[in-house]
Amino acid sequence: MDGAIDLLDANSALDLNNIRFQLIRLEDTIIFHLIERVQFPLNPTIYQPGNIHIPNHTGSFLDWILHQQEIVHARVRRYQAPDEYAFFPDELPEPFLTPLTYPVLLHPNTVNLNQKLKHSYIHHILPAACSPSTADGGETNENYGSTAVSDVACLQALSRRIHFGKFVAEAKFREDPEHFSRMIRERDLDGLEKAITNEAVERQVLKRLELKARTYGTDPMEGTKSGGTTSQMKINVDAVVGMYRDHVIPQTKEIEIEYLLQRLDPVGETNNV
Repeated sequence: MDGAIDLLDANSALDLNNIRFQLIRLEDTIIFHLIERVQFPLNPTIYQPGNIHIPNHTGSFLDWILHQQEIVHARVRRYQAPDEYAFFPDELPEPFLTPLTYPVLLHPNTVNLNQKLKHSYIHHILPAACSPSTADGGETNENYGSTAVSDVACLQALSRRIHFGKFVAEAKFREDPEHFSRMIRERDLDGLEKAITNEAVERQVLKRLELKARTYGTDPMEGTKSGGTTSQMKINVDAVVGMYRDHVIPQTKEIEIEYLLQRLDPVGETNNV
């Protein structure tokens, strides 16, 4: 029976059925976080470095809040887990909790797509998801903090989702190591992309996302009375589907391919990505 992944159990963590179950659960998390985020205007001021003065910080307001939260989470070993990837991995303290002993689940690699994800989120995902009246630059400075906190929740959930591509790639590699090894040695990018792509599953994901966004974004009582018209929706359903179609799925596949290209590297000699 499909279930949640146990990262302390290699068989569970690299079971494709368990991975798919986890990815489906993350869909719910991402949609709910995005619903929370779009209750605020776009607030573009918080994404530009220098717009808000912060002592000893030259980046954006969002980057400062994201970094501060990562510092706290790092102290309680969040980024020791093999399914968590920081946006500021080189600027984090060591945890004070006793480290957990995880089995070797993934080949050592340097793949981290968080900066590309953050760019997509700020410049494409958010403008599409925010209401038309605010997506072109709506500002409410009293909500800067709440907006950035919501952004952090969205970004961390999206990051976890796309980096699960490493688990998918490892599981598929182990199913047919000879075939994948040949493509890796030949740097056959087209072959690798074809091997990891299942268009039928992708279509199913997008249909499920549309149904979930429409369901979660409608008040149950209002939906019962009027069928849940677009004006009553808490979230732009097309924006949720577009987020996955244009960013989440492609970036997950990019991570899978970049991971596979390092899969045969000797331990300790991974390439920079």
